[in-house]
Amino acid sequence: MRTSHMVVLVCFLAGLVQTSLALKEEDCEVCVKTVRRFSDSLDEATKKDYKQIETAFKKYCKTQKNKEHRFCYYLGGLEESATGILNELSKPLSWSMPAEKICEKLKKKDAQICDLRYEKQIDLNNVDLKKLKVRDLKKILNDWDESCDGCLEKGDFIKRIEELKPKYAHNEL
Repeated sequence: MRTSHMVVLVCFLAGLVQTSLALKEEDCEVCVKTVRRFSDSLDEATKKDYKQIETAFKKYCKTQKNKEHRFCYYLGGLEESATGILNELSKPLSWSMPAEKICEKLKKKDAQICDLRYEKQIDLNNVDLKKLKVRDLKKILNDWDESCDGCLEKGDFIKRIEELKPKYAHNEL
């Protein structure tokens, strides 16, 4: 009887350790969010065939920017990718593996995948644009896919952001 209690205890502790070691979304945020978003974009037939998943991922990557674009590069989803571990994404996805587990496996193949982090978003409703650097003002416009033709000084960028703010401010809430 005593041995069976020991076995149960050991199994319980092993499960506890495994759970605490499991990758969390914040540990690999770009990977987890990108894998989830990509997976959600697939139809049921595509989700079952890893080759179709790979083709769909390459197409998906063509529209990605910033951190997601870099993630695609690391996996081999872009033409200019130096290496490819796309099957490390496509096969587990075809088995309906959760995004966190897929990213855990990808991290073992290439640790820099989980080094990708999103920059903290600027709260445009509560920030004083005059206190931001021009680089940050340019980033706001770039994130909106907007330009500032003829902008030479900081005030020009601020004026352009103020003009566009009503169009994009609802996305910042």
